[in-house]
Amino acid sequence: MAEQQLLGIGSRVKHPAYGDGVVIRLHKVAYDVCFMVYGIKQVGKEYDKWEIIDAVPAEEGVSFNEIEKSLIKVLRNFSDLQEITELGNRWEGGKLILEPGDPAKAKEMPIESFFHKIVMVRDRLRVMEQRINSSNLNDEEKVNLQQYITRIYGSLTSFNVLFKYKEDHFKGTKS
Repeated sequence: MAEQQLLGIGSRVKHPAYGDGVVIRLHKVAYDVCFMVYGIKQVGKEYDKWEIIDAVPAEEGVSFNEIEKSLIKVLRNFSDLQEITELGNRWEGGKLILEPGDPAKAKEMPIESFFHKIVMVRDRLRVMEQRINSSNLNDEEKVNLQQYITRIYGSLTSFNVLFKYKEDHFKGTKS
């Protein structure tokens, strides 16, 4: 029997009954795990039926801020919950003007409406990523589809100027 891996706070797991979760507290013989649907449950450290998605070493100190970021990442990746994404202050009350060669056919719309549509595209891409990752596709197919999504994000980076907070930005391939 293989030695059980000790998980640290922030480790992501997939439980066969409770689904996706994050280790939020360590006890002598158990973990407190926050599951997406079932909330906080205690799971014994000897439990070996779950899949460890992302292990954080137990001896590594983790701040509350890092735990919060891990939980936000899990919520974004595994749920249809919509978060509030704010438009940059300088754009409030502004308008988007599309001016074709014929000025009589120009189109205007509140920039907030346009921004809302961009945020909806981003949120739907995130849901698509989650569905691809949880699908029955083989790993090669998942990687190929993920590469397309990453390129889509890269194409949308021009709209990052509209976002109030950098963590809401589109991110393409890292160089």
